[in-house]
Amino acid sequence: MIESGRPRLRRHHGLGRLVRLSPVILTAVIASLAYATPPEVAFSRLLPAAPALAAAMWPVLPTVLLGTVCLFLMIGLSIVFPGLGTWWTAAGIIAVTVAAAYGSHVRLQQERTLFQVRLVADAAQQVVMSPVPRRFKSVEIESLYLAAAAEARIGGDFYEVVETRFGIRLLIGDVRGKGLPAVGAAAAIVNAFREAAYAEADMISVARRLDAASTRYNVAFPPEGPTERFATALLVNIPDGGKRIEILNCGHPPPLLLNHAGLRSLEPTAPSPLLNLAELIGDQYSVDAYDFTPGDLLLLYTDGVTEARARDGEFFPLAAWMRQQTPAPPHELLAALHRDLLRYSKGRLDDDIAALAVRLREPAEQSLPAEGV
Repeated sequence: MIESGRPRLRRHHGLGRLVRLSPVILTAVIASLAYATPPEVAFSRLLPAAPALAAAMWPVLPTVLLGTVCLFLMIGLSIVFPGLGTWWTAAGIIAVTVAAAYGSHVRLQQERTLFQVRLVADAAQQVVMSPVPRRFKSVEIESLYLAAAAEARIGGDFYEVVETRFGIRLLIGDVRGKGLPAVGAAAAIVNAFREAAYAEADMISVARRLDAASTRYNVAFPPEGPTERFATALLVNIPDGGKRIEILNCGHPPPLLLNHAGLRSLEPTAPSPLLNLAELIGDQYSVDAYDFTPGDLLLLYTDGVTEARARDGEFFPLAAWMRQQTPAPPHELLAALHRDLLRYSKGRLDDDIAALAVRLREPAEQSLPAEGV
């Protein structure tokens, strides 16, 4: 699974070390200037700035030790240059050091809390979107997830892939809304799919069970405000051996099929209701079948992909981008999509993104040793 919300910047270890040592450097510079300049200039009055800077990056004890060093430096300077206003500056150093130590303590507590929240988010992600095996017999599948917020690890987008006696079944969708309620709704839908995909022979029955699960969740945890919470979903069934695939689209962006004949958008012939809206608009579902032959590449995605914006406000041209691709292995396609989305949006994603790339292997490839999961 390819997963990241932001481009990874190269770590400049030398620069990072220099930044961490900046409070010490500032202390040395201020002390040197205070010693080398006339007493009237009084650079020594800037010494409280050093422990204040240390609080932004150091733990409590080193911050207090630096404040103590600044205090002794001030006392030493007062011996060399009497009349510097030592007591006033010393009192300022003590006051700033105490405040800086408290600030450092609060910052560390917040960092620990954020770390715990991220651990919980990672665990939730494993529940909603478990890692997808790259190989199901002759079918290769790769997944991509990008969180819009830098602090977030999971949002309302979801996907799942299961291998059943009816074939390989895929689900991808997007819950309207953000935060934990959207995550809970996504988890309810994914868990229902994991059960229904094995038990139901036809896709319409699977979709109805997903709608029922979504409705139950929204009754138990109603959304705030008058707006209904709903979800788009796309169901795909790939029978053993491929050749034909079945797609049921509940208001989701249509998948793209790339093969030697070009690019095709697999639009539904008739609309199916979004999840949690079947009671309002009817539960008439439509299943479409399409050819899916060896070498074909199918891309499933959420609307965060097509709604990624450049600085000028233009949306990411997914169809045009896909036409420039070749039916490469799924992991190569999603790696390129990941790279180009972040490059196009300058790393500023407005919505969560999920995608699945599916490829039916050529007969010559099917005899190769299986890849690791």
